[in-house]
Amino acid sequence: MHRFHILPGTASRTEVSLSPDESHHALRVLRLGSGDTVTLLDGAGVEARGHIIATDKHAVRVAVTERIPHPPLPCAVTLLQALPKGRLMDSIVEKATELGAARIVPLLTEHTISRPDDVHATSKLEKWRTTALEAVKQCGNPWLPRIDPPVTFREFLRRQEAFDLILVASLHAGARPMRSVFAEFHAREQRRPATVAVWVGPEGDFTPQEVAALVTAGAQPITLGRLVLRCDTAAVTTLALALNEAAG
Repeated sequence: MHRFHILPGTASRTEVSLSPDESHHALRVLRLGSGDTVTLLDGAGVEARGHIIATDKHAVRVAVTERIPHPPLPCAVTLLQALPKGRLMDSIVEKATELGAARIVPLLTEHTISRPDDVHATSKLEKWRTTALEAVKQCGNPWLPRIDPPVTFREFLRRQEAFDLILVASLHAGARPMRSVFAEFHAREQRRPATVAVWVGPEGDFTPQEVAALVTAGAQPITLGRLVLRCDTAAVTTLALALNEAAG
């Protein structure tokens, strides 16, 4: 069944109009028409099902016949990803959305080569949000991740945001397997973490000073094995492991 995005809160209506872009995709690309069944995702945990009842040049109207609320994952994982070169961030956003990341924060670090100015940062942010939107429709994820504007490493640390667990994928000495970090948390707190932040560095990794700053802020260095992974591979691997461990 074809999936379309709608605004949060609109799934409660008996009839929903798709946005101009979604209507164009339904009519001109997918060639759908009256009577065709569709799935609507509001990005806030509600999946609605229905059928097209009317079309015109600018809008497709859908009669909603079923609503399925989906609770969020038991652990909200935030990916703090140093901006890579080229278009790798697009792929990272796509895969992070498919895996179920709750939030993605693009980082500017010491080794970050790509440093967009304000105009380009706004353009990239819109592109990443569109990529995430397409990813939820493709995979059926009912929760659209929050994607923040790019922020510097130091600026994010200054916010002192609270997480149950803070992990940093690191090539530096002293990194531990992720499973042991989660097991230690469970033994100490007698529960699984509800919020986890995972930091993934750029090409060349975080600097020793950045890793030290993260450790001072409570982060625990974790290893992804003996091989040196590309930053996009590291992001997907770290997220997949964290979400799996958090689920128990």
